[in-house]
Amino acid sequence: MQLYCESLTEYKRLKTREVSIGNLLLGNGHPIRVQTMTTTDTMDTLATVEQTIRCIEAGAEMVRITAPSKKEAENLLNIKNELRKRGYTTPLIADIHFTPNAAEIAARIVEKVRVNPGNYVDKKKFEQIEYTDAEYAEEIERIRERFTPLVKICKEHGTAMRIGTNHGSLSDRIMSRYGDTPNGMVESAMEFLRIARSEDYHNIILSMKSSNPLVMVQAYRLLIHHMMEEFGECYPLHLGVTEAGDGEDGRIKSAIGIGTLLEDGIGDTIRVSLTEDPEFEIPVCNDLVKRYIDREKSNVKSQTLELKLPYSPFEYKRRETIAVDNIGGHHVPIVVADFEKAGKISHQDLQSIGYTYNEQTDKWAISDAAADYIYSGNKVIGFALPGTVKVICDHATWQKATDKKKYFPLFNTKEYLQKNDHSIALNFITIDAHEDNTILLDAIAKDNTVVLCISSSAINAMQSVRNFIVQLMNKNIHCPVILSVKSDDSMIDDQLIHFSTESGALFLDGMGDGIWLKNDPSNIQNSKVSGRTYLETKNNHQFINNTSFSILQAVRTRISKTEYISCPSCGRTLFELQETTAKIRAVTNHLKGLKIAIMGCIVNGPGEMADADFGYVGSGVGKITLYKGKEIVKRNVDSAVAVDELINILKENEVWIEPESIHTL
Repeated sequence: MQLYCESLTEYKRLKTREVSIGNLLLGNGHPIRVQTMTTTDTMDTLATVEQTIRCIEAGAEMVRITAPSKKEAENLLNIKNELRKRGYTTPLIADIHFTPNAAEIAARIVEKVRVNPGNYVDKKKFEQIEYTDAEYAEEIERIRERFTPLVKICKEHGTAMRIGTNHGSLSDRIMSRYGDTPNGMVESAMEFLRIARSEDYHNIILSMKSSNPLVMVQAYRLLIHHMMEEFGECYPLHLGVTEAGDGEDGRIKSAIGIGTLLEDGIGDTIRVSLTEDPEFEIPVCNDLVKRYIDREKSNVKSQTLELKLPYSPFEYKRRETIAVDNIGGHHVPIVVADFEKAGKISHQDLQSIGYTYNEQTDKWAISDAAADYIYSGNKVIGFALPGTVKVICDHATWQKATDKKKYFPLFNTKEYLQKNDHSIALNFITIDAHEDNTILLDAIAKDNTVVLCISSSAINAMQSVRNFIVQLMNKNIHCPVILSVKSDDSMIDDQLIHFSTESGALFLDGMGDGIWLKNDPSNIQNSKVSGRTYLETKNNHQFINNTSFSILQAVRTRISKTEYISCPSCGRTLFELQETTAKIRAVTNHLKGLKIAIMGCIVNGPGEMADADFGYVGSGVGKITLYKGKEIVKRNVDSAVAVDELINILKENEVWIEPESIHTL
C-alpha cells in the first residue's frame, strides 16, 4: 500500500472486501460495475419499470430508484415484481435521504439501500454549533440508536448498503468540527461505518461524491488511507462526480474525477451523473471502464517500485516552477493548438481556436478561450498574428523564421543535446516519460529557458508522467511542463475521456503548466447511442481547443466560462431539468467564472449546490426557490418566470454583464 493505492508506479487494483448485491459480486478484484439512476416518479410503477429496462438493456448492472418517503419505498415491491415478471433480475438500489423509516422498508425489498450520512439522522440548517467532546459523543450515540435498526435489517435480509457522503450535504455537526473539507466527508462516512462494523455487518460500499473533482479525489484518497489505518482493510468504493452537468462538460468533469482514481486502480463501481436520460450515462461509464480491462496484465514493470511523493496527495499545492515567458510560475496553464497536420494556415483557421479576424478594421477579436500557442510544425505562418498568440515550430523552421520573439523552437532530446543554436528566451523539448531521460535532466538542470512537453508511450501513461515529474521535483528542477496527450481513439467520446483522464489527473496533483492535446482528425467518428448523436464535432481544432479549456476549467486552474452544477434528475425532480438547464445555459453562458447550480429538488439544494454562487432549486411542483450562495433570495417563484427572476438577481448583485462574445485587439 502506497499512501492510498496499491502502487503509484504500476496499475494495480486496490484490494477491497467482496460484497454481494443480490447475485452480483462487487470488490475483491471483480469487474468494475456500472450503474445509473431512474428519473421517473417512483409511484409511477410502469414508467419506472420501462425506464429501468432501458437502463438495463443499455448495460446497467445496477439501477437506483429514489424512495423519498414510505409510500415510494413500499412501491419498490411492485416495481421489483413487475421487472421479475418480465425476466429482469438486475439488482435494484433504494436511494434514501432524510427518512430512516423508508430505508427500513426498502431494505426488506431491494438488494441495496443507499443512505446519506449527512441527512439520515442529522438535519442541515447551516448553523455553526460548538460541541464539547462529551456532547459530540452523545450525538454519535444518537446516530447509533437511529442507524442500527437499518443495519440489523440489512444483515437479516442479506441487503447491501452504500454509505454515500455528498460534499454539499455534510451535516451542521460535521461542518462545525471538520469544516467543509474532504476530511469532514471521510469522517461523516466513517461514523456510520464504525457502527455497522460493531454489528458485524460488512456488506457495505462507500462513496465520497462532490461536484468538484479535486475535492472528490482527495476525499476518496483520504477515505482509503483512514480505512487502512483504522481497520487494516478497505470496503468497495462507488465512484462518481455529483451534479457533473451535461454534454461535453459533464463528461469531462466526470472523466477527470472518476478517471483519476481508476488510473490508480481505485474503484469497484461507477456512476456518471449527467443531466440527460439515465440510459445515456451507461455508454460513458463503459467508455471509462474499458480503459482498464486487462490493463494489469499489460503492465510494464516500472524502474521505480515505490515512489516517494514530495507532496501530499490529500491536499492541493501547485508544483513550484520558474516562469519562462508566460509559462509556469504564477501564470495560469497555457493552451497549445496543434496545427502540425494542417495545410497552409489562414486567418479563418484561427477562428476555431478563439481568434476572429476583421479584414475591414485589420483587428483581431479574442475570446476568453483563445489558445496561447500554435504548433505549426514545419510551417511559418504567412500573416501577422495577434499579439497574444505565439508559435512553436520545429527547430529547422525556427532557424528560418525572422521573428524570434514570436517563434520558438521545439527540440527532441537528441536535438537539444547536440545543437547549440537555442533560443535565448524559450526552448521547448518534447520527451517520452517512459524512456530513460537521465542525461537530459542533467543538461536542463540549470537552463532557465526550457519548457518540457511531456507525454508517455506507457500503457499507464498518467502514472508514467507523474513519476517523471516527481523526479523533477526530487532533483529540484523547476522548469515548467506542458502535459501532452495524444489520443488515437476513433470515437469522439473516447477521446474526451482519454484527454480528460490523463491530463486532468495530473492537474489535480498540482502538475502541469500547460496542455497540448493531439489527435488524428481523419480518424474521428461522432458517437451515437440508440440512434441519437450525443457528441459530435465539425471542426477538429475547435474540438481540441474547447476540450483543453474545459479540462482546465474542470480542474479549476484556468476559468474561461460559466460553470454549471446541474444534478442528473431523479424521481424527486420538480421541473423539467434538461430543458431548464439548457434555457439557463443559453442566457448565462457568457458570465465567465460564475458558478450556477440547477437543482431538481430540495434534497439536491441548497446543500448539494456546494460552492455555487447562485442557485435555481425546485421547491414544489412548478415552483422554484432562488439562492445567492446558500441564502434564499426568492421563494416559490413560478417556473414560467423563474429564469427571468434569476437574471434580475444577477443584475441586483452586479454580476450580470450584457453579452459580449469577444475582446478586440
